[in-house]
Amino acid sequence: MSDRQISTQLTAIYKVLSRAYGPQHWWPGDTPFEVMVGAVLTQNTAWTNVEKAIANLKKSRLLSLSRLHGAPGRQLAFLIRPSGYFNIKAQRLKSLTAFVAGRYRGSLKRMFADDPRTLREGLLGVNGIGPETADSILLYAANRPYFVVDAYTKRVFGRHGLIADGAVYHEVQQLFMGNLPADVRLYNEYHALIVRIGKERCKKNRPLCAGCPLEKFLPG
Repeated sequence: MSDRQISTQLTAIYKVLSRAYGPQHWWPGDTPFEVMVGAVLTQNTAWTNVEKAIANLKKSRLLSLSRLHGAPGRQLAFLIRPSGYFNIKAQRLKSLTAFVAGRYRGSLKRMFADDPRTLREGLLGVNGIGPETADSILLYAANRPYFVVDAYTKRVFGRHGLIADGAVYHEVQQLFMGNLPADVRLYNEYHALIVRIGKERCKKNRPLCAGCPLEKFLPG
């Protein structure tokens, strides 16, 4: 398949999903910092659990960079317990706030104004921050055009013949970023729609292909 054909198919899939499901209003979060916290907490858990953890942080008035950075690790772990792996995630949140405090003097505005490639490299150097979490922060908090790849992305587009078995994160991301405009809103909506159809239709076991909006895109 040529680059032009891939671009055409990716665009067609997006339009079909958009018509089927409408705007997804993703990522949920009242502030960019809340989005960053959510990106860490959502690792290996359902979003409903993240919401409970974030609600605990809000009740304790810790959902700001300076307050969370100064909070005792044990207290933080207790509050985010609903998200699972709470001790590990507490350490990761502390590492993330230390990164912002150290490199950007605690200013998210200064952080988001940095060159996106430099910022991405810095985020990937933070303990526990992998490509998916880093790109979620870049896209949803910093409004930078980095396509977020997750298990749903690999599953949906693998089954539709656009991703090879065993493709790594960068290869999957390049499929989108190399064939779609570098547009924050487009990447935001596209990823959210992929999550939606992944949860409702393209399940890990027993996918519901019959009647799926993307059924016509399945390889013959």
